[in-house]
Amino acid sequence: MQDHSPADRLWSPATDNKLGYCLYRSMAQPDLDSAGIDKILEKARHRNRTRGLTGCLHYENGMFFQWLEGPWQQVFQLLDILRDDDRHLNMTILDQGTLTERLFEGWEMHFSDPKAASLFDWLADWGNRTDDHQAYVSRVNAFLHSLKAG
Repeated sequence: MQDHSPADRLWSPATDNKLGYCLYRSMAQPDLDSAGIDKILEKARHRNRTRGLTGCLHYENGMFFQWLEGPWQQVFQLLDILRDDDRHLNMTILDQGTLTERLFEGWEMHFSDPKAASLFDWLADWGNRTDDHQAYVSRVNAFLHSLKAG
């Protein structure tokens, strides 16, 4: 685990008390299997419960897409930890901001995979225009939000 200076942090103390969210994408380690994903979920649910966080994790084709929400400081302190987690690579923050209410209230960590719904099918139906970053982020957000009913 690396130590990061305050300048490297993803969060700002000025926003500590606000309800915030972050959406990120990362690549899983190639040898990650279903038992490994189960361990990730078990740890995430425990950690989120102790930090007052909720969210959704989607895993498909070796990629993670995660929505985290809760007290802004807690969200971004956790992201500081997650970016050093060797179970995934190339963590990219797609979107972040403040919320007036949680989208995944009651879900310490909702999980989905292609058996439940396919993000890649969702994006293919749209044309998978990853060159339009805002449209791509909006589609990923819409997909994850559609899962909360499941």
